[in-house]
Amino acid sequence: MDTTLLIILVVAIVVVIILRVMLRSFRQRQAGRRRGETWERGEEAPLLEKTTPIAVVVPREAKPQVEKDEKAVEISRVYKSFGGNEVVKDVSFTIAPGEVFGLVGPNGAGKTTTIRMLMDIIKPDSGEIRVFGQPLGEETKNRIGYLPEERGLYQKMRVSDSMVYLASLKNVESRIASGRAEELLRQVDMLPHKGKKINELSRGMGQIIQFLVTIIHDPELIILDEPFAGLDPVNRKLLKDIVLELKGQGKAVILSTHMMNEVEEMCDRILMIDKGHTVLYGELAEIKWRYRNNSVFVECEGAIGQIDGVVGRKEHGKYVELFLDGETPPQRVLSQLVEKGVRVNRFEVSTPSLNEVFLQVVGKEQ
Repeated sequence: MDTTLLIILVVAIVVVIILRVMLRSFRQRQAGRRRGETWERGEEAPLLEKTTPIAVVVPREAKPQVEKDEKAVEISRVYKSFGGNEVVKDVSFTIAPGEVFGLVGPNGAGKTTTIRMLMDIIKPDSGEIRVFGQPLGEETKNRIGYLPEERGLYQKMRVSDSMVYLASLKNVESRIASGRAEELLRQVDMLPHKGKKINELSRGMGQIIQFLVTIIHDPELIILDEPFAGLDPVNRKLLKDIVLELKGQGKAVILSTHMMNEVEEMCDRILMIDKGHTVLYGELAEIKWRYRNNSVFVECEGAIGQIDGVVGRKEHGKYVELFLDGETPPQRVLSQLVEKGVRVNRFEVSTPSLNEVFLQVVGKEQ
């Protein structure tokens, strides 16, 4: 072979190799830059290509699972002070998978501070916090979905792109995140709005999107801080239905709210805190029974007359409330009515609403 031709061939091969190395290095720098970008809220954010992976992929089959008897949350004797003012004082509770746990109390009681410690946003002064049986670490955080009281989405970003991007921060591959976003938007009848920017949505719609972002990575623990604030009745019911469905899937849900009727509808157990310390903790039904009025509601045909153990009565239109002496069980009152030949259409042991319990307990603590 001619020497000149050989030299040209060798040079061409070397140039091709150099170009390939330079191109590979450029692509790696671009990928790293995409992964490392952070955008200020409200600023225009670049749109993400749905086919571009933006985070390390964690296969779904490799996702850690909650053991049957494992507690999702264990908080033991936690304290937190700011400027010498104790805002959380000796708070302890546990949460199991498959339950909705109510964290309730008046404004300033310490609910949000407790949640922020649970999320490792702030550190407790003392006490222990364990999530899925271990101290909170980066891997564990990816198993949590958190809807903060202070809402915030990228206002200039499109709905679907926002959901895909935020899912990527929880190590969900963009193709999977895109499919989940489509399905979630379809479930809440918002699929036609997927191409809109966040700031083009109504306040309620934006809040629903924020909730979908909270659950798009399929978390096992979901923390909702005042999720119903500002929602109309239709969207409130929609949100409640989704939460109860998540509970049915075995998710642990923390519901922090001052809306007692929502807690009463959805929660299995509650922790009520006031001025930073626990005032009530346990099964909701048991707590309501403990604070019952010691009375029964009776709707019947015929005169009730004198009943042993009844110390007072109050008319409520079609039914009457009978107040018991504290020693006579409700069953004994019902037996006496049947013995008298009174036809009973309704007989119900009076239990207070959670709002009434709240007012009783918090009022005593003032």
